[in-house]
Amino acid sequence: MKHIKINKLTLNIGAGKDTNRLEKGLVLLEKITGAKPVKTITQKRIQGWGLRPGVPVGCKVTLRKQKARELLSRLLYARDNKLTQDQIDTNGNVAFGIPEYIDIQDMQYIPEIGITGLEVCVTLERNGFRIKRRKIMKRKIPNKHKISREEAIDFLKKEFNVKFEEEEDEL
Repeated sequence: MKHIKINKLTLNIGAGKDTNRLEKGLVLLEKITGAKPVKTITQKRIQGWGLRPGVPVGCKVTLRKQKARELLSRLLYARDNKLTQDQIDTNGNVAFGIPEYIDIQDMQYIPEIGITGLEVCVTLERNGFRIKRRKIMKRKIPNKHKISREEAIDFLKKEFNVKFEEEEDEL
C-alpha cells in the first residue's frame, strides 16, 4: 500500500485573451502528447483583466498510466533532470515549467507556433487514494498514508534519476 505511482500528468498553456496564442497552444499540446487538448474556460468575472464567464483563456491535456510515465521522462530531460524542492508541495505533487518546447526530447521547432512554454503538473498517489473520490462513503486520506515531500523526492530520484538542487537566496 506504500507504493507510489503517477496518477496523472497535466500539461497547461495559459493564453489569456489572445485567441491566436490559444490556437497555437492547442496545436502544440497535441504534437507533444498525441492526445486532444481541451480549452480552459473562465468561471468568474475579473473586470480589471477584461474577463467574463465563458471566455477561453488557456488549454490543457491530461495523461494517465504509461503515457504519462513516458512523457514525464521526456519533460524532465528538457529540465536536465534537475528540479528544486520548492517545486514539490506538501502532498507530494510536482509542478514545474518548461520555458521553450524545443527543449523537449524528440520535438522540432514548428515555425507556425514559434517559441512558447508550458507548465507541467504531476499528481502522485498510492493505492487506497480512491476513497477520497468514490461516490459512496467518501473519506479523507489518513495522514500516515499521505505522500510527503521527502517520499516524492525519493520516488523521483529512484524512478527518473532526478537531481534536486537547493534554491540559492539572492540578496
